[in-house]
Amino acid sequence: MGIADDAVEVRAHGWRTLAALHGALDTALEKALQAEHGLSVVEYAVLDALGRQDGWHMRMQQLARATALSSSATTRLVNRLEDRDLLTRVLCREDRRGIYTELTGLGRTLLENARPTHDAALEAALAEAARTPELAPLVEALNGLTRTPVRPG
Repeated sequence: MGIADDAVEVRAHGWRTLAALHGALDTALEKALQAEHGLSVVEYAVLDALGRQDGWHMRMQQLARATALSSSATTRLVNRLEDRDLLTRVLCREDRRGIYTELTGLGRTLLENARPTHDAALEAALAEAARTPELAPLVEALNGLTRTPVRPG
């Protein structure tokens, strides 16, 4: 195996490790959010992305980027959340062709109630992952990140 092959294997191993950590976190969050609030991880991600906006709304394309979903998956998800009265769609005042997705009062309340569950489950899942030798360096790297708000868009 040459140096180039070694580099490829290191990256592949890193990717597999990252995927393992993501899977562990996703499973823990899904279990907690479903049990306590009837929300999936991706539904929470949509509510959270909207809740972090100054005006509490986003265009569908922005929401798709913020949640790492395709446009069609975002539309289906927004439809489901709208059916549950957690989101609504409104026309953009500046561009009547533009449609925003925005939290309803019920959506804001659910987000506020679910956030402590999400945060506690994330903290517990990261602590558990930190006890796994293969995952510990990634958890340490995450804990070392400085807090900078992510602005989708």
